[in-house]
Amino acid sequence: MITTRREALLAAAAGAAALHTGILHAAETQPVSETPDSAPAMTPLDYGLSFICNTAPANAVRFWVESRTRLIDDATGAWTDYYQCASCKSEHTFAEKDLFSQDNYDFLPILGDGRYLIFRRPARLNDQYRTVKTVEEIWGEPRPQLREAAVVSGLDTWEQIRDATAAAIPIVSQTTLWNEETGLRAIIECPTKTMNISLEKQLYQVDTGPIAYPDISKRYDPPIDCFSLAFIAFNAPGFADFVVEQPTPVLVDGEEKAQVYHYSNPFSMPAENRLFALGNL
Repeated sequence: MITTRREALLAAAAGAAALHTGILHAAETQPVSETPDSAPAMTPLDYGLSFICNTAPANAVRFWVESRTRLIDDATGAWTDYYQCASCKSEHTFAEKDLFSQDNYDFLPILGDGRYLIFRRPARLNDQYRTVKTVEEIWGEPRPQLREAAVVSGLDTWEQIRDATAAAIPIVSQTTLWNEETGLRAIIECPTKTMNISLEKQLYQVDTGPIAYPDISKRYDPPIDCFSLAFIAFNAPGFADFVVEQPTPVLVDGEEKAQVYHYSNPFSMPAENRLFALGNL
């Protein structure tokens, strides 16, 4: 029996979350109605209001969603969304003092299809850099709390991109990649954290990361294992450049002294880029 206003509010919030979560779980992995030649439409997320809320009693951790990648199988029309969450540091959770672990590392999870792909990046190479766990093994059932943008305006011209940037309106990009040999397609969606504008040349350039970059040159089992952490850059509709986090040599006077995890070896891919303003222009 609910006896306090606080308990009533908590119960109402739990009920709303359960309803919202059911809708999101149903939408996370679905067949698409479009033909294989067209990627399913994605309404951009409001990245300031989108989180993954977990339910384990010992640690019901909440992660901020930093990007989303939709992996599409053109052979079957099925697709799955994967959510790359914000980075934190290794810690002694709920300890009385000394909360950060001494041998510290970056910690970043990607959620999708009932699994987490977890990246742990210390100062040196290690065999725990990437691990895959089922959701039951770590933080219990995840409850995505995702908010789609209420108002979305397509940025289809240079002038629209310029004006949205100058007006400090949040901008989200969607980059579509495809591989005809494997029949796989992916849409990488992320907030544009850095936007370069040249008024003289009438050019723009997106530079954003990290994002969940999918290797669609082959099929992985489980599919979540296809992802790496990367940054994305583009300044035109038809290509995107990437730099992926990977073991990278540290050279001193041309001699390798060590290897660290670093974003290195940039490459370019054919792509379809779209930009959206989350608001009215």
